[in-house]
Formats: sequence, structure tokens, C-alpha cells
Amino acid sequence: MTHLAKTSLIGLVLAGTSALPAMAQDISWIYCGDRIDPVHERYIAEWEAMNEGWTVTPELVGWAQCQDKATTLAAAGSPVGMAYVGSRTLKEFALNELIVPVPMTEEEMALYYPHIVDTVTFEGTQWGVPIAFSTKAMYWNKDIFEAAGLDPESPPTTWEETIAAARQITENTEFAGYGLSARTFDNTMHQFLHWVYTNNGQIIDAEDNIVMDSPEVLEALQAYQDITPYSVPGATAYEQNEMRAIFLDGQVGMLQASVGTAFRAMETDINWGVANLPIGPSAEGPGTLLITDSLVVFAETGVEEKAIEFAKYITSPDIQLEYEMSPEAGLTPLRPSAAVDQLVADTPYWAPYIEGIEFGGPEPLFTDYTGFQNVMIEMVQSVVTGTAEPQAALTRAAEQLEAYK
Repeated sequence: MTHLAKTSLIGLVLAGTSALPAMAQDISWIYCGDRIDPVHERYIAEWEAMNEGWTVTPELVGWAQCQDKATTLAAAGSPVGMAYVGSRTLKEFALNELIVPVPMTEEEMALYYPHIVDTVTFEGTQWGVPIAFSTKAMYWNKDIFEAAGLDPESPPTTWEETIAAARQITENTEFAGYGLSARTFDNTMHQFLHWVYTNNGQIIDAEDNIVMDSPEVLEALQAYQDITPYSVPGATAYEQNEMRAIFLDGQVGMLQASVGTAFRAMETDINWGVANLPIGPSAEGPGTLLITDSLVVFAETGVEEKAIEFAKYITSPDIQLEYEMSPEAGLTPLRPSAAVDQLVADTPYWAPYIEGIEFGGPEPLFTDYTGFQNVMIEMVQSVVTGTAEPQAALTRAAEQLEAYK
């Protein structure tokens, strides 16, 4: 659906619905998940104690329905005060005037790791406050490496080395060399973007130009074609969490995954390691896709100013770090700090998740994120299944994305 059509549809919904703004003293918060994190629960109470007459009321909504519910309520003229959303949707929300800006000062922006603020910025304005952050690293099974005749203490550092190692594992052992996810699922697109950002590639630039039909992105798609024969058979049947389960079962040599995989790997008997994502021939340094979720403040509620204040409070450096350090959260820290430095020193598997940030790239913002996602998935699947060559698939996808930017 085009932006104009989407806006018109929302206008029709609004015209037939009387707005029901939140109570002036309450900030309703659509909170994704099946429970409120204890850190957030504690600091909600603290904020309420400091702001007499104000309450924050979280509504637990399952991850699969969370964002849809917030969007539906806003489009119907009954917005909640605040919601937890994927930052990928901010451009669409902003263009449809469903949310208000959450501007940051230079001092606030400087506290984050590089490029984090870019994930919530559209046309020079911030439209959300990051609350969750994910990066990826490369896991390898040391026992499988050894069985294949590879050095178990030397993971690949480049794409070329990764493809060669995957081939050696596939040819010399009973295991798959690499875990490539290509199911019709959002993380298929995410996984490919990690390859784009480990080769200095880009999908859309700051002026909304589609720039993905480039040598850097073509190299990434070609690498996908080259590694497919040495990956888990039937990649289009698996999303990343399913592929992670295969790795944790000791059946695949290498996998790109989040830090939560380390917590789960420690509960198994596999002999594993974790390193920076391998880099492509055009890379300037280790990279990764920078994915954030954000708190957005909806328009026409009467509590916008106070909701912005609370959103910045609950994501302030000390509170946010406490939330991130929970093993259950499995999040990469949003900001550098002495505590993060100590974490990396004490727990070396954290280092790759931090080191990839400098040359990483933000999740691209489109007016129709689902349309963008579907184009990217179709492109990846066509190459993985052999129905299209990389250059033809890339050129076609770049042309299709013009409708969604």
C-alpha cells in the first residue's frame, strides 16, 4: 500500500471514530512480552513517587501482537500514551502523524554508541527512544572444526575463509558447515543485512535514494550463493531461532547469532567460541546490523510531554544498563561505560558484540517496512534456491524498493 493510500485509510478511520485520549494523569504503555521486567517495575514505581498524581500503566501484549495493537489503536483515534515498537516502523508512524518527535540534545546523543541514534532518526528528527539493542557475532563449534581438519582456535575472519571452512566441514564431516536462515521471516532479511554491513554496503541513503544495487551488496549476495551448498540443507525452511537450535544441538559448524546464544550455549556440552562477524572484501572493519526497539509517544493523548519525560527516564543510562545486564534480556548495551568495559574484560565473549558497532549500520527506514522486508526476503530466497543469479535478483529488488521508500 502506498503512503498516500495508507494515510487516506487512516484518515477515514479517524473520521468515523471519536478520539479517546488517555487520562491526564495516566500514561498507558503497551509493553511487549508476558511479564514486566523487574527492573522496569521497580523504576516505574520510583518515577511515580517522584511525580505525584501521575501513574504509568503497562499493558502486557504478546510479542506477535504488540506492535499491531499499538498501531490499530492509534489509527482508530484511541492511542495509548506510549508503546514499545521496532524502530523500523518509526518513519511510517511519523509520516502518518501518529507519533510525536522525541528530540534529543547533543549531550544525550553523545552518550550512545555510534549510529544508534540513526536508528530512530528521520529527516533529522528523533522519533523514539531506544530501549533494546541487538548486534550479532560469529559462533563456531570447535569440535566440528577439529574433526574437519581446521584449527579449532582460529575462526574465519573473512567471507572467503568462512566459505572455505564451511566447505571443508561439509566435505570432511557429517555436519553442515554453516547455518544459513532463509525462511519467509523478518530475520532472513536481518541476517542478510549483517553481510551487507560487514562489507561497507548500504540499502537506502540519507536522501531516500535506493543505493543497494552496488558492488558491495552484490558481493554479499554472491557470498550467499557461494555458501549455500555448505549450509544446512533446505535453508528456506529455517528462521534464525530454529537454526540456533541446530547449532546448540551440535549439528552445524558456524552460525551468526545474538549474545543470548552464548547464555544458551553455556547450558549445553558443545565446545564453542564466538568472534567478530567475518568481513567482506570491501569492509573497512568489523561490522553488524544495528537493530533497536524504541519507546514511541503517540499523538493526541494529552500526556505527550509527560510520556516523553518518562520514556527518557526509564531508558536513562543507569536504569538502561541495569535492564540490559539481565541474562534474560540478552541485549547489547546501547551506551559505552566503565561497566561495559569491565563486562568485556571479565566475559570475553561480549567483545565481538561491541566491536562490530563502529562500522555497523542501522536498520533501514521505509514508509512500508513490510513491503521492504518482503522484497529483501524474496531476493535472498531466489538466490539461495537457485531461481535467480545474484545480479539479476539484486537489480530487480532495488527497482521494487522504490515503491516503499
